[in-house]
Parts: sequence; C-alpha cells; structure tokens
Amino acid sequence: MALELKVPEVGESITEVMIGGWKKREGETVATDDPIVEIESDKATVELPAPTHGTITRILKASGEKAVVGEVIGYMEPAGAAIQPTPAPVQPVVDVTRKDGRTDIGSVQMSAASPAVPPRVMPAAARVLGEAGAAASAATGTGPGGRITKADAVAAVARPAAPAKAAPPAVKPAAAPAIAPSAAGAREERYVLISPIRRKIAERLVEAQHQAALLTTFNEVDMSAVMALRAKFKDSFQERYGVKLGFMSFFVRAAVEALRAVPQVNAEFRDPHIVFRDYCDIGIAVGGGKGLVVPVLRNAETLSFAQVEQAIGDFARRAADNKLKLEELQGGTFTISNGGVYGSMMSTPIINPPQSGILGLHAIQDRPMAVNGQVVIRPMMYLALTYDHRLVDGREAVTFLKRVKDSIEDPSRLLLEV
Repeated sequence: MALELKVPEVGESITEVMIGGWKKREGETVATDDPIVEIESDKATVELPAPTHGTITRILKASGEKAVVGEVIGYMEPAGAAIQPTPAPVQPVVDVTRKDGRTDIGSVQMSAASPAVPPRVMPAAARVLGEAGAAASAATGTGPGGRITKADAVAAVARPAAPAKAAPPAVKPAAAPAIAPSAAGAREERYVLISPIRRKIAERLVEAQHQAALLTTFNEVDMSAVMALRAKFKDSFQERYGVKLGFMSFFVRAAVEALRAVPQVNAEFRDPHIVFRDYCDIGIAVGGGKGLVVPVLRNAETLSFAQVEQAIGDFARRAADNKLKLEELQGGTFTISNGGVYGSMMSTPIINPPQSGILGLHAIQDRPMAVNGQVVIRPMMYLALTYDHRLVDGREAVTFLKRVKDSIEDPSRLLLEV
C-alpha cells in the first residue's frame, strides 16, 4: 500500500510552505530516515525524512510550488510491496502565446491525461517557448510528473529545424545590404521564485524602517591590541579548544559589557512600556544557503571566549547547509553583523525588530593615525551602531559605542570587566 508523503509541521503559526529541492526522484529507492525533499518556510528549511525503506513512486509537487501543512506532496511504496502503477493525474494544458513582446500563459484547460495531451509547462519554460514561437509539443518533459522545465524548453528551441524546400523565385531579388551583428550580448532574464525566508527577511526590514525611529552613529577602533593578543595565543587556543580564536568573540564580550553599561540598547519598546532585560541574547548575522540568518547566542554574558567561537563556528556550518533549528533563530535582544568579512568599509545596518540596536563591524585597513603627536600606521575598523531613537538617545548610543571601542583597544578590560 502506497504511503503518503505529507508536509510536516515546521513551526508554530506556519501554515504555508514552499517545496525546495527534491533529493530523490520517482523510481529511486530510499532508506529509513533518508532525506527526501526540503521544505522551506519563512523561518527555516527542514528536510522530510523517509518514513520507511522503499521506493518513491510519485511526486505531486515540484520544486518552487507552494503547499500547506499536512498536504500530500508525493507517494512511496514500502520495500517488499508490489509497486502498483497509478494513473496520471489530470494535467493542465498551457496555451503559450505572445502579446506586445511579452510571453503570456493563456487559458488553462483541464482534461484527462492521455498520450495526446501535452504535459504541464513550467512558467520559465513557457516563456522560452513563447519567445521562440515553438509549441509545447516540441519539448520533452523531464521534470516531476513529465513537466516541461526551462532546460527542456531550451533544448527543444536549440534543435535545428528541418530545412524546407524553397520554390525558385520568379525574379532574382536585389542583394540585401549586409547587416552588422549586434554588439550587445545575450539579454536573457531568469525568473526565480522568492523563497519564504527571503520574503520574511524583506518584510522585517521594511517593518523596521516603517515602525522604528532609526539612527546610526559611528566610531573607529584601533585593532592593534586585539590582533597582537590573537597572534600570541591563537595556536595554544586552537590546540586546547579545537577552534580558532577569531575577532567575533572579542566583540561579543565587548557588546555584553556595553549592554550592561547602557541597558536601553538591550531593551524593547513595547507600548506603553519599555522592557529592560538582565540577560544578553546576542544574534550573530551569518550568510546561509537561503540568505542572511541570525542565530542567537543565548545568555552571551555567561559564555567564555571559547564557547562563543565554538557556537559561532557551529552556526556558520549549519547555516550553509540550512540545518539551523527554528528555535535558534527566534528571539534575541541585540545583533552583531560583520560586513567586514565581505570587504565592507562603512554601512548603516538595519535593526532586527523588536530589538533596539545592531552593531555593524567592517573591514580592517591600515590607515595613518595621529598617536602621541606622531603619525603612525594602525589597523583600523569603522564601527556603526544603528539604534531605535524612541528609547535610545544619542548620549546612550555614543556611550555604548565608546564602551565597545575602549574594550577592544584595551582587551584586559574584558577580563577584569571594568
């Protein structure tokens, strides 16, 4: 008996998801708990495991399509059971036409599947066929359920057409002037569905701009002392803790001390109250497979340098593989974003609501600085603090950033907590 593959629960209040990449195709065998397909929500990406050993018999939802929690997106047959062929579902016939230079997908008619009925044409494929003036029947569908994908459409358009016999002209036409080839290159466009995570990021950034009174203040920090300390102890640190000593652990510790000194930056505006917190849950912005994500270091005030570096390294590895858990991305009282790893010199980061502050780190560059009346070359970094002016005044913002600067330029303050 065929087993239904259903969209699992992926988080509280989430009802709609997008089907990510299928890791198994129709006809492939899977072992128990093998990942079959990725399910993307607006908060995280999860994998649907195989409930038992068997064979994937039908895929109902292709990558990029939407589904609701509990919906059947495919079937599999347990090992040992006879695989029964299932009738092909009713397929829509897509009429591809062109209007005013644009590709339109015409009326969709439903009919019983039969050899004479073309398979479903995906939107990107419909556009390619329409621009080339080719019929859907010219392409062979290789996608799930026989769907015609963009690659199928491109292959069909690329196939040379059979030469037609031309009747000899009654009058020899005059030679046409040679047309110079266009200097412009290919001008193709690619349509990619917005992932739920990317859509949620966009919504929250716009929300922050509209609902908070954002202001950014800047400072610069001399990284000489931290770089010297790191160079001195990096080998013994890695040997003892199994992780490299980076700069981020210094900034996390410096941010904790600054948040203690200026609690307004760690607070939340919750009208008619301001909520102050006696703990520091610091979000660390990292690039993930589906976009920027912000996993949270819980109770960062209790973590050692090694624990911070180990946690950040683990976040980065799992973010690249979309393995972060939903609860690791929720909450947070303050955020640190390090655009310097990508070469950013200066930026104005946007807070992650309902937080009231975000610290932006930037690239380290050697610059001439005046020190004790002498011009010397020092490794300098610009710092940026974006804050919600509804509850953080300029004095508090500047004090916070100055506290971070002092801690980094004299790391012994972090050990003594002064």
